[in-house]
Amino acid sequence: MSILDRRMLLGTLTSLAAAPAAFAQAAPWPVRPIRLIIPFPPGGPTDIVARVLAERMSRTLGQPLIIENRPGANGNIGNDAVAKAEADGYTVLYNTSSIALSPAIYAKLPYDAQRDLAPVVQTATIPMVLAVNPSVPVRDVRGFVEHLRARPNALSYGSSGTGNVTHLTAVMLLRSQRLEAVHVPYRGSAPALIDAISGQVQFVTDTVNSALPLIREGKLRALAVTSSKRLAPLPDVPTIAETLIPGFEAGAWQGIMVPARTPRAVIDRLNAAAMEALADLAVLAKLAEQGTEPLGSTPDEYGRILRDETVRWGRVIAENGVKLD
Repeated sequence: MSILDRRMLLGTLTSLAAAPAAFAQAAPWPVRPIRLIIPFPPGGPTDIVARVLAERMSRTLGQPLIIENRPGANGNIGNDAVAKAEADGYTVLYNTSSIALSPAIYAKLPYDAQRDLAPVVQTATIPMVLAVNPSVPVRDVRGFVEHLRARPNALSYGSSGTGNVTHLTAVMLLRSQRLEAVHVPYRGSAPALIDAISGQVQFVTDTVNSALPLIREGKLRALAVTSSKRLAPLPDVPTIAETLIPGFEAGAWQGIMVPARTPRAVIDRLNAAAMEALADLAVLAKLAEQGTEPLGSTPDEYGRILRDETVRWGRVIAENGVKLD
């Protein structure tokens, strides 16, 4: 066999050896259902929005997004599960702003969000509402401040968990007015709201979409919202910025992430499906009913947002001395 023949044979064998890998890379995605991990309980503010988007994204992708709730540790149990999953596009995380708060709250985390997870898209933000049990004799946020000032540590407030944005928003509000109240952390919004309407805790700063039904039923009294402007579902409820603290704004943002090393083609396809969902009029109507603001971003934009928010909330946590209870 001549040198030329040997080179031709070697080239053919090399091409055949590379063919399976090339075929695998070109294989369509997705070809089976996708697990969407929600690191918070069913029925909570994150779960509500995620299910609306998942249903619409499933239609675009041609495969169902199967919801799997993995609550606990302020979202870190679910976050860690996705961080350690196969990077094949079939395990996806629906994360919240807690992922940017946890590095400053927990001394040690089993995963690194910047290293072990890849951003896909920022989906939405949900403003919060300061709401009291109707037995609390206040009708507006100024009256609320006066009531607490006269009763240091006599009232308690519930949150979705220590270090959660529902907790930190209350901390910022209370400390800005030099008020003192007892924090009672829960594992999610639902149990915190149940105790708020029963009077076990006297107030909450919870997400609008989870508290809204209780406000409409008269089981909670809304005093102010944390958005920069008033919300359509609560047009008569003023903002904290207009009544108490100029420029005050806080919200619980959400997004989608995947394990690091997930192929960029998969990330881009997920991003396109999410952006299509966020442009759907039926989806927008459902989000508007909840007081949820749709966002949208590229993967790179969401990566920058995650880094910036981690720095911002780390500063807030340090300045307010927030620690795990």
